[in-house]
Amino acid sequence: MPAPITLRPGTIDDVETIHAALLRLGTHIGAHQEITSTPEDLRRYGFGEKPAFSTLIAEIDGEFAGLCLHFPIFSSWMGRPGVYVQDLYVEDRFRGRRVGERLLRRVAKECRAVGGVYLRLSVDTDNETAKAFYEKLGIGWSSYEQVQKIVGDAFFAFADTPEE
Repeated sequence: MPAPITLRPGTIDDVETIHAALLRLGTHIGAHQEITSTPEDLRRYGFGEKPAFSTLIAEIDGEFAGLCLHFPIFSSWMGRPGVYVQDLYVEDRFRGRRVGERLLRRVAKECRAVGGVYLRLSVDTDNETAKAFYEKLGIGWSSYEQVQKIVGDAFFAFADTPEE
């Protein structure tokens, strides 16, 4: 019988593990060069005075098995809060043991407990395995939305342009 999956909130002591998992996730999807965060960034913005995100850690036999990094969001159309899953990662050796599903279900449950009514996430366009996984759980793609973004120097120039 496989060892049980234990879920717990991430703590500041987990920062190095969280960052290493994010780097492995980036490598897994072929986008490691896109990750510019540092453990210090995660410490500052995730565990400081006003945390920008939360993490849920999965462990099996005391060993890191995966994580879900998430934060609250709000739908003005629904008039209700929800949760945005920024990163879901499961160590290769623990895949197929429902670690990712358990992480997502716990995050959804915690969101619902505070009045939330939806979970949202983005999937890399080439990650067919992830798409199938989410679809199997009932997390479908939105046919009427597309993610847009502006980052780096373009963001700074946009933000710093004087208002007319």
